[in-house]
Amino acid sequence: MKTHFLHKSAFSLLFFVMLFNQGVSQPILNYEAFFEDPEHHYVEVRLNIENVTSKKTSLILPVWSPGYYEILDFPKNIVDFKVVNNNHQELNWYKIAKNKWVVDNQDSKTFSVSYRYFANQKSVAESNIDNERAFIMPNNIFMHVENELNVPVNLKITPYKIWKTISTGLQKTGNNTFFAKTIDILYDSPIYIGNPHVFNFEYNNIPFSVAIAKPEGLDESKFRNDLKKIVDATTDLMHDIPFENYSFILMEEGGGGLEHWNSQAVFTSGSFYFEHESHYTDFLNFITHEYFHLYNVKAIRPVELGPFNYSKENYTNMLWVSEGLTVYYEYIIMMRAGLLDKKSAFNYFTNSIKRYENIEGKNHMSLARSSFDIWLNFFNHNVNAEETTISYYNKGPIIGLLMDLEIRNNTNNKKSLDDVMRFLYNEYYLKQNRGFKEEEFWDVCKSISGSGFDDIKEYVYTVKDIDYQKYFDYAGLNIDLTPLSDASVKEELVKRVFTITEKEKITLLQRAIRDSVFIKD
Repeated sequence: MKTHFLHKSAFSLLFFVMLFNQGVSQPILNYEAFFEDPEHHYVEVRLNIENVTSKKTSLILPVWSPGYYEILDFPKNIVDFKVVNNNHQELNWYKIAKNKWVVDNQDSKTFSVSYRYFANQKSVAESNIDNERAFIMPNNIFMHVENELNVPVNLKITPYKIWKTISTGLQKTGNNTFFAKTIDILYDSPIYIGNPHVFNFEYNNIPFSVAIAKPEGLDESKFRNDLKKIVDATTDLMHDIPFENYSFILMEEGGGGLEHWNSQAVFTSGSFYFEHESHYTDFLNFITHEYFHLYNVKAIRPVELGPFNYSKENYTNMLWVSEGLTVYYEYIIMMRAGLLDKKSAFNYFTNSIKRYENIEGKNHMSLARSSFDIWLNFFNHNVNAEETTISYYNKGPIIGLLMDLEIRNNTNNKKSLDDVMRFLYNEYYLKQNRGFKEEEFWDVCKSISGSGFDDIKEYVYTVKDIDYQKYFDYAGLNIDLTPLSDASVKEELVKRVFTITEKEKITLLQRAIRDSVFIKD
């Protein structure tokens, strides 16, 4: 029997926040967004601030988006900044940093800030507006009062006259009005406004919404069922659901996707026509990846990744856990959902190994360093990038597989990496309401496995060559290390095949491990 759990209701959480803050003076923030000039890529923003206690109020606009590890300097898009008090008298203001405005409000406890924001960059981390639709990343365009992130906020949206639908994971409170219990939740709730195709479904009485900008070729019934399978397999893995509603925002043609607490916003290929079935599987992998991020990076997270400092880089050695292990679990969840077969999973892992092993960068950058230096290398297009760097998207899932096999072998297949993920989720997210420290992560792995993970830690913190066959033996697998080029040709980097196949003669434990990780067809 599958057991699923659900968090408190939004009402209960809001009541707790109000009770906790009883007697504490906090600013009241009411945001408005107007779309009167989408052709020129502008949104008009108004922020009404009440209950101000200081004579000067600092307003902050983030310079990056969580999950997208690059400084993007959103304040450069602010135009016509203006502040007025209750009597519509202009208040003086000045800037002391690229993303900090100081309002000289003196005795005015209530004032209104207005500006226009130019949104013409197409990425999952940046707002983009045109005549057809608006994709809004709230952290791009809505300022917050400095050091006041744990305040409830309201948002009212006035769409362009031909836009009929607002898709978001934010709690709806009325006609085009929304609520977030903190600034962090507002910032982590993308909004798509336009005329997408929308359908809904429920899972364990939890509402899911799917907004598709370009639905041509869509088999809605099949896609809905596949999404339910992904949600079910993920819930069965984690034994909990950390949200009260969820929104899939599937945009027009573009690149990339980004995870959020209550939603995901991803680009598509521009339609639901897929040339090959494998392309549809790739797309479902993509959706699964962003969905599992609900648990791994939003809930299970390195302690450095929250509370966020939105004004500068947030460094950690552990993004390979957040991203690399999420790649690993997208394949695991897809197999458990019956949407990915064993042979295809082998191919995905082979491709990850090739992308890591067959570049010179593996000899120069560790997995931990790729995590810490992502702020330098998120989109590193230097001609020497492959010669000097690696991606945790490639080596991370490899380490995830090795960890899972190690734990299963050490515990006679009674424990797995699943137990590590569930412990981190329950202990540090649910019980302690914080991220895990680096040493805590390894302590949990050691406790569950009964092993110090010494070799695997070396693979994370150094450029030591990986002994693949040692770990693949645990699951009765072979990996082909045949060089791709003529052995007589001397090369500094020997590129290899890395094809994964099954052994025929294996022990009962090897078979049990193999069938547990790579679901028996």
